[in-house]
Amino acid sequence: MSKHYPSIAFTDAVRTVQRDHGSEAFYDRKRLAGKAAPGRDPLTVIEQDYLAQRDSFYLASVSESGWPYVQFRGGPTGFLRVLDEHTIGWADFRGNLQYITTGNLAGQDRVAIITVDYVHRRRLKIFGRARVVTTQEDRELVASLTVPDYDAAVERAVVVDVEAFDWNCPQHIAPRYTAAELQQVLAPLRSELASLQAENVRLRNEIRSSE
Repeated sequence: MSKHYPSIAFTDAVRTVQRDHGSEAFYDRKRLAGKAAPGRDPLTVIEQDYLAQRDSFYLASVSESGWPYVQFRGGPTGFLRVLDEHTIGWADFRGNLQYITTGNLAGQDRVAIITVDYVHRRRLKIFGRARVVTTQEDRELVASLTVPDYDAAVERAVVVDVEAFDWNCPQHIAPRYTAAELQQVLAPLRSELASLQAENVRLRNEIRSSE
């Protein structure tokens, strides 16, 4: 848990519930320490490497009506870029043309991001402030976030100034594997199966020739 995560997440209502369940004293020390610390929390090498390996994440924004909106974002591994220790960004691929997240960000820049590594049962939560960057505003930035050879129309870029983050515990994360990850696991088994099949054919041929 980064220093400022508790001061953002642990509101008065949250602290009341923590008090009811006996965890307020433990977390309040972290909250007060975060409030006393200046600046934002930098992403360490651990978080940066983790984010660079992701192929998807969940992005929550807030609408003018106060309703939260959670959107899935996916792409090739590494499409989520770490620009520096305080900033992440990605190319915004064309979707179903609803533009709910884009519209929400026009009125409220606060976002929450959850990235999950299902294979190793890891989960990183991020608080940040997001801004939409069009090609007209910064063509070089949008181009730098575009993924070469990926068949998707890039409409804009989204850049998030990270305020705080927290690693969740692995419990309740069901392991899931992509097709590419399964190929890596299955490749040795398939190679062994092919060798056994070849050996089986050879032995059968030897038996036939000895009859």
